[in-house]
Amino acid sequence: MEERNITTTTAATESQAITTNAGTQEAAISDERIPGKLIGAIVAVGSLAFIGILTETVMTVLFPQLMREFNVDTATVQWITTIYLLVVAATMPLSSYLNRRFKHRTLFLAAVALAVLGSLIMIVGHAFPVILIARVIQGMGSGVATPLMINIILEQSPKSKVGRLMGVGSLVITVAPAIGPTVGGAVSSILPWRAIFVIVIPIILLVSLPVGLKCVEQHRPTEEARLNSLQFVSIVLALCGLVMFLNQAGVAVSAAVSGGSATVSAVFAVVSLIVGLGALLFFGWSSKRSFSPLIRLGWLRDPMVLLHLIAYMLLPIVGIGFGYVITNVAQLSLGTSAFLSGALVLPGALIGAFFAPVGGMLYDRFGPVRPILGAFFAAICGPILLLVFSMRLTPVTLAGFYFIFGFGYSLGFSNIMTNALRNIAPQFMPDGNAVFNTCLQFGGAAGTALFSTILSVAQAGSGEEGSDAFRHATAVGGSWTFAMMIAIVAVAVCCLISAFRIGAKRK
Repeated sequence: MEERNITTTTAATESQAITTNAGTQEAAISDERIPGKLIGAIVAVGSLAFIGILTETVMTVLFPQLMREFNVDTATVQWITTIYLLVVAATMPLSSYLNRRFKHRTLFLAAVALAVLGSLIMIVGHAFPVILIARVIQGMGSGVATPLMINIILEQSPKSKVGRLMGVGSLVITVAPAIGPTVGGAVSSILPWRAIFVIVIPIILLVSLPVGLKCVEQHRPTEEARLNSLQFVSIVLALCGLVMFLNQAGVAVSAAVSGGSATVSAVFAVVSLIVGLGALLFFGWSSKRSFSPLIRLGWLRDPMVLLHLIAYMLLPIVGIGFGYVITNVAQLSLGTSAFLSGALVLPGALIGAFFAPVGGMLYDRFGPVRPILGAFFAAICGPILLLVFSMRLTPVTLAGFYFIFGFGYSLGFSNIMTNALRNIAPQFMPDGNAVFNTCLQFGGAAGTALFSTILSVAQAGSGEEGSDAFRHATAVGGSWTFAMMIAIVAVAVCCLISAFRIGAKRK
């Protein structure tokens, strides 16, 4: 009997000790502090990425003005945005190699140099091809800065704070595209549009550069990684081919609707699709057989991660494309000024600025399912309302319905990548980051090309810009666009639901 009492007492003591240790560990985790230099590094690198994405969407509100200045049509002028996104998407696959091969500070300085050079060319360039070259250089800078910011967060954040810091990082991705049209409209209403890039250069050199030099640190050793140039060329060809397919297919359809010749564009679209898909298949095939692949893709065999990736690629088609659609529908259908059309995006951008970190905090607290699905069930209400009222929109309703979408999108978007990368082995996180960011930028480029195509098809043969027929045609194109947005968000939500079901079965 005495022995039993001793055993019981010992077990109780051990249980109490385990409980105490668990409580101590939990308290220690909850008290993890975010280093000040980490915050500074996120600010420095994130501001570069923010400026890059901001200047990308600044241009969308200026499309009508640029069309007149350079004497180009809607399908041509959208290449100012599309080529930028395409270059960013093509640079992203290099981020895994760059992260392993070079120090963070070296990559940061390269991003600063590219951003400044691209802005200088934008200021002095007075021909459309020169402007496109400047956008290519700026896209390379943003393509280096954005994954660098994510890698710094993933490598250096306390584990209990990853969600909220990824939410802060998401501000760059979600808010910059939203406020770009507002900034562009405001600046262009009082200054020449090139003044935007005059303002950007001092911010980079006087804020981002000194903060980055002081705060960007290296917490992991570099490796003697090798660049697989053949795989890099193949992924660039794949991205270019697929975006060119969307663009030229739209040009062909628009020409056919207006009674013009669509043969050349249709052939170019088919060739682009074949090249794009062929290059993509070759990239996947060679990555499996390469000793040192550009991106390691083995983690994509996990269907849960793959479904997250599909959703993460589909949603930016709507999220980034919305800036183009809102500003152009407002100007070309409702007859608003460039300043007002840009301002219509501001409420949705401000709500995004607040709720992106909140979404990360909800993820840390409640896990992925409710914060992500709840956010996108709210987000899809925005394009549904826009479709219902598409033929009788006003500037106020346009801004209000976009506000609903911006609220849900910013609340849940960054959590998709956070949750996916948490299911990847740590050594493959740079590869996952590269793929997710590539798909993000490709989705944005595809969205701009897709929605500009839909509007161009609707406007074909409707007369001169500013006429009643042209405005009505743009409104019709807007309704088609909103219907497409609903379908895209619905497919993404279905992918996420399937992913969460797989995760639940594993548990």
